[in-house]
Amino acid sequence: MSERSNRKVVTPLVGIVLFMGALAFASKPLYTLFCAVTGYGGTPAVATNAGEEILDQTITVRFDASLERGMPWTFKPVEHKIDIRIGEVGLAFYEAHNPTDRPIAGQAGYNVAPFSAGEFFTKIDCFCFTEQVLEPGETVLMPVTFYVDPSIVDDLDGRYINSITLSYTFFEIDLPEGYVSADVLDDVNETALN
Repeated sequence: MSERSNRKVVTPLVGIVLFMGALAFASKPLYTLFCAVTGYGGTPAVATNAGEEILDQTITVRFDASLERGMPWTFKPVEHKIDIRIGEVGLAFYEAHNPTDRPIAGQAGYNVAPFSAGEFFTKIDCFCFTEQVLEPGETVLMPVTFYVDPSIVDDLDGRYINSITLSYTFFEIDLPEGYVSADVLDDVNETALN
């Protein structure tokens, strides 16, 4: 086989490998965007405020918490479930504690079960929207504000849902660039005062 023939075969193959690599790299962000828009896979919708319709019908919202392997925090819901009217704004809290002697940053991933409830469970505000940094020994309460869209009662599958579980998993991430711990700030302030 000639060098020219080899190039005719190798060039398209390299292009295919690069294209497939680009698809693999983009698949997670594209899948996350798809889930957020459609509610697929139990990913709740996000809104800036609740709708205006509140039904007399209630639904139970359960709260679940877990940690990725190796994440040293403790993390749990303050209440394990609440009953709320469909369309009404609910507020729940999770508690996180950093028992270590170093600051740790975390980010929460989330979903709802059953998956078909994802398009109806809407978060208005949530600690999971941003990274969280806990100082050594720090304990915080983290809120999530949400509602269940009233259109759930008109949906063929949704109308049979009487309980939704909101689950969070915290995983450790790198500290934000330029992050200065509270201990270092205290030392700097003390030195400046002396």
